[in-house]
Amino acid sequence: MRKFLELVNMDLKELLSIANRIREEKKGNTIFTCSIINAKSGQCSEDCAFCAQSKYHRTNIKVYPLISKEEILRRADDMKRSGATRFSIVTSGKKLSKREIDKISDAIREIKEKVKISVCASLGILDRDMAKKLKEAGLDRYHHNLETSKSFFPNICTTHSYEEDIETLEIAKEVGLKVCSGGIIGLGEGWEHRIELALTLKKMDVDSIPINFLIPIAGTRLENMPLLSPSDALKAIAILRIINPEKDITICGGREKVLREEQDKIFFAGANGLMIGDYLTTKGRSIEDDIRMIKELGMRIEG
Repeated sequence: MRKFLELVNMDLKELLSIANRIREEKKGNTIFTCSIINAKSGQCSEDCAFCAQSKYHRTNIKVYPLISKEEILRRADDMKRSGATRFSIVTSGKKLSKREIDKISDAIREIKEKVKISVCASLGILDRDMAKKLKEAGLDRYHHNLETSKSFFPNICTTHSYEEDIETLEIAKEVGLKVCSGGIIGLGEGWEHRIELALTLKKMDVDSIPINFLIPIAGTRLENMPLLSPSDALKAIAILRIINPEKDITICGGREKVLREEQDKIFFAGANGLMIGDYLTTKGRSIEDDIRMIKELGMRIEG
């Protein structure tokens, strides 16, 4: 922990240079692009302080049950045509019912057969039967964020334990799924918590690490949290890359407002993946602008 905390005080250009060299060595100049669909929205039983979909918050988001298989399939096809190389089905709530898992498994089968895009799912807590069913349907990877470090987690969520999240990742790995897990930077945590999270992900040996930056949403407990600075956002990416040199690192929600005109620096900070399109309850940047940015930097898109 101590040696990584020393990186926080390093000159930003020097830190990014180290992270960029690692990315080039381990990942080359190929960038993957992932996209998501909010397949079930709102009324979540969990009290995560940042989340617009929690039933504990009043945020005026759209609330709806699990959407149809046809709508999920249509979105997957649209996103592939727009330039996405990976597609994720995301639902609100702590855990889905057996019927909902069956419905999503059917959607996964059709996406793999008809759209032919890599499929991920983020469906909350899993048990082994659920995980096996998703794997058998053709799911490539399971996404389940830890959100923050174990020591800071009680400040963010009190309705389930950190151990439940760890167990879900372990179950997904046991059935042969790749796992995607990261968190949100800017929840009020310190650098020691960010490094603790990075080390936990390293110990878990996750395959991909998505990084979000908090955008405070009115009506949530963190509505008055100040935005992260661009330099701290880039520093967080670089330190995660240094701690997890072999892993995919994807930049997701919040980058537009936190990094603003410095979004093109995320790859030089060590990232090799980018979420494109809209997020769960907030709008993303133009997909065309993101694809153009990647190409203008002299990088190629996966696939």
